[in-house]
Amino acid sequence: MHKILFSQEGAEWATAILVFVCGAAAGHYASEGMNAVQWAGAATAVLGSVTAAVAVRVWPSPVRETVDE
Repeated sequence: MHKILFSQEGAEWATAILVFVCGAAAGHYASEGMNAVQWAGAATAVLGSVTAAVAVRVWPSPVRETVDE
């Protein structure tokens, strides 16, 4: 259970869900009517979640070195 939570694939799925939820919440509240400050906050949340998703996908995997004794 913990391996999927802390793996690369788990991080990719989690950020994809984050993007979906942020977009859905922003769209829902936009349909009810928002002022300019709320629009800016929603746009920041969506862009932040997309940035996190991109960072997870392009961040290099850690290199594991073998130690010869």
